[in-house]
Amino acid sequence: MSNNKISPHAIIEDGAKIGKDVEIGAFCFISKDVIIGDGTKIAQNSCIYGKTTIGKNNTIFSHSVIGSIPQDLKYDGEEVELIIGDNNKIREFTLFNPGTKGGGGKTIIGNHNLFMGYVHLGHDVIIGNHCILANAATLAGHVEVGDYAVIGGMTPIHQFVHIGDYAMIGGASALAQDVPPFCMAEGNRATLRGLNLTGLRRSLDREDINELKSAYRDLFESGKPLKESASELIEITQNHYVNDLCDFVLKTKRGIPFERRSDAQRKK
Repeated sequence: MSNNKISPHAIIEDGAKIGKDVEIGAFCFISKDVIIGDGTKIAQNSCIYGKTTIGKNNTIFSHSVIGSIPQDLKYDGEEVELIIGDNNKIREFTLFNPGTKGGGGKTIIGNHNLFMGYVHLGHDVIIGNHCILANAATLAGHVEVGDYAVIGGMTPIHQFVHIGDYAMIGGASALAQDVPPFCMAEGNRATLRGLNLTGLRRSLDREDINELKSAYRDLFESGKPLKESASELIEITQNHYVNDLCDFVLKTKRGIPFERRSDAQRKK
């Protein structure tokens, strides 16, 4: 037996695939191409559209809109997709859009993420695992976020921005460039403020954090050209976290938002 709890006031189109132990509240709408995994709970007044696949044990709170067509004027009705992993919490009034032809056709969300109220994920966004997006964080199209990242409330992220693993973006910031893994950025426009030490201390050993501190100084406080420093450091480091940091810097396309220090400032 499926043991599903589906309100008689929910509308589920023929063709939708509903797993076991799924709860769907009153006045929800589920379109015909939707797949919902076992144990997922969808609260009242939520709508799930299009070719949307939702994994297991997700909790979707009321008035969420999941899978509605992209807010991209180039979208012309082509088949696109939204894929959501397992064990995510998606709070009230969130809006998640699928991909577009120009971005590969898919928006992809990983596992164990928390999306607080009014979060918007635009088309072709990729979210890793164990991320927290606070209230009204707004991600434009083609944004990519790594694992264990935190984005503060009321923060807009520009198109094509890449945010690395364990990065933190302060609330009410406006981010237009890439933020490397393990780093913290804030402000309008957001700039690097150092390492995300609070987040790192939860997961990394002290030795690895010390290696990252040294690498951060070499990259962002030495005054040398950024990619030159990253190229030199990646050749000598034996720490894989430092390697990831340098690799991100070398591959950035939108640039890193940090303040270059003068010789006088570095001597203080």
